[in-house]
Amino acid sequence: MSRFIGLDHGSRRVGVAVGNSETGVAFARPALRASDPAAVLALARAEGADAVVLGLPRNMDGSEGPQAATVRRFGERLRALGLSVEYQDERLSSWEAERDLAAAGRRPDRRSGELDSAAARLILQDYLDATASPRSQQETR
Repeated sequence: MSRFIGLDHGSRRVGVAVGNSETGVAFARPALRASDPAAVLALARAEGADAVVLGLPRNMDGSEGPQAATVRRFGERLRALGLSVEYQDERLSSWEAERDLAAAGRRPDRRSGELDSAAARLILQDYLDATASPRSQQETR
């Protein structure tokens, strides 16, 4: 079983989620207030995570812009600390997270980081779904 930390890297906060390959389910955690690689390393160790999955912001045409370059630099800082880093397309994750929270009757305060972590959960869930083994996909049918 592999454990993962999912991150939605933003300019003010970093949304956080955790999940594992055995259950294939991601769960939101409280957001980090700043993009501090040391805090991510501490979180990964506390959660026993094998890898970090960073949401990679792409333009609607699939190209990468300035924010994607910022996320890739953050990923390199995490790698320098010894963490394994994977990237997952995060197009529309914040919009989808806001829609999901609204459907659940939640209207999160943007300052709380709840929306950021909900987006991180979607990013990590997409990664877990995409990397699930064919056998585990058959078992869930």
